[in-house]
Amino acid sequence: MDVPVLVWVLTIAGIVAMLVFDFFFHVRRAHVPRLKEAAIWSSAYVGVALCFGLGIVAFGGATSGAEYFAGFITEKALSVDNLFVFLVIMTSFGVPREDQQKVLLFGIAFALIARTVFILLGAALITTFAWVFYFFGLILLITAGNMLRPEGTDERSADNIMIRIAQRLFHTTDYYDRDKLFTVQEGKRALTPMLLVMVAIAGTDILFALDSIPAIFGLTQDVFIVFTANAFALLGLRQLYFLIDGLLNRLIFLSYGLALILGFISVKLMLHALHENSVPFINDGNPVPVVEFGTRLSLTVIITVLGVTVLVSLLSSRGKAQAVISAARRDAVNYLNPDYTADIGERNRIFGKLLEEEQQIQSFGPRHRHQAKDEKELLDLLAQAHQKHDEKAPRQDPPVEDRSDPPQEGIG
Repeated sequence: MDVPVLVWVLTIAGIVAMLVFDFFFHVRRAHVPRLKEAAIWSSAYVGVALCFGLGIVAFGGATSGAEYFAGFITEKALSVDNLFVFLVIMTSFGVPREDQQKVLLFGIAFALIARTVFILLGAALITTFAWVFYFFGLILLITAGNMLRPEGTDERSADNIMIRIAQRLFHTTDYYDRDKLFTVQEGKRALTPMLLVMVAIAGTDILFALDSIPAIFGLTQDVFIVFTANAFALLGLRQLYFLIDGLLNRLIFLSYGLALILGFISVKLMLHALHENSVPFINDGNPVPVVEFGTRLSLTVIITVLGVTVLVSLLSSRGKAQAVISAARRDAVNYLNPDYTADIGERNRIFGKLLEEEQQIQSFGPRHRHQAKDEKELLDLLAQAHQKHDEKAPRQDPPVEDRSDPPQEGIG
C-alpha cells in the first residue's frame, strides 16, 4: 500500500497513546486484575485491531486486508506462546501478583521497540538482497523444529547471560521493594529483582522478534502492514495474560500448530525466493518458475491449523490432566510465598483454586497420574499449603464445659 506520512504518524501516535493509557489507568496502581476487567479490556484491544483491519480492507483493498489479518493472527498466536515463557520467568523470579502487570507492560513496550528495529532492518535487507528470503525461511524451519522438541513449559528457565552479568557486576537484592527498580540495602544502592526480571523479559523479547519478524515477512512485504499487525498483536497482551492464565497449560498442542504454520510460511518464503532468485549457484542466478501460495490460502491455513490445535488441546484428556498438575504446582508455590501477594482476597482465591485442583488430581486414573513427574514434590507442596492455611485460619476454641455445682433445690 502507498501509505501517506500523516497516516504513519497518526497510527504510531495512536499506538503510543494506548500504551500510555494502559500505564496510567491500569498499571500505575498495583493491583490484581479481576476476570471481568481482563475480559473487557482484552476484547476492547482485539476490537480495535479488527476495526483497523477493516479500515485497511476499505482503503487498501481485499488483498492488503487479508495480509493484515493473516499477519495479525499469526503474531497473536506466537504472542500467546510467548506468554508461557513470561509466566515461567515471573514464577522463577517470584514477581508479586500485583506487580506482574507492570512487568508485562514493560515487555510489550520493549517488544514493540525491538520488533520495529527488526522490521526496518528486514525491509532494508529484502529491498537490497533477494536471497534474504532463503535466510528467513531457514530461520523459520529452525524455529519450527525447536517447537517440536519434547520440552515442557515447566522445564524452561528464566536464567540467561544478561541476568548473570548483572548479578556479578552490580549489587542486587533478593527481595522486592514494592515495584521499585532500585532500593537501598546496608546503605548501598542496589538493584531489585524487579529490574532483573525486566532485563530477562527484554532478552526474551529480542529472541521472539527473531522468530516473529521473518514469519510475517513471509506473509507480506508491506512494511506498514508488518508493523501494525505486530503492534496490534502485542497490544492487549497484558490483559490476555490474566484472562487465559488458567488456560495456558491447557494448550498443549499449540506449539505443534505453530510449528506447522511456521513450516508452511517457511515453504512459502522459499518458493518466493526461488521466484525472485538471484543466487548464482541456483539456476545460474535466474528466477525459477514455481507455484506460489496466495494470501487467501495462507490465511485459510493459519485459521484452520490454529482452530484445530486449540480445539484438540481443550478436548484432550491429557491436556486437562497436564493443566491441572501444572496449575496446582504453581498455585501451591505462589500460596506458600508470603511475598507473592498482599491481597487477602487473592490469597483466598488461590487456595480455593488449589483445593479444586487437588480434588481433580485425586480423581485422575492411573493413566494420567504418571504425568506428575514430581508427584512427591507436588504432594509435599500441597501438604505445606494446607498446613499454612490451617495456621492462618482463626482458631475456634472448643466450648468450655460448665463444671460449677448445679443449684441445690430446697427441701420442701
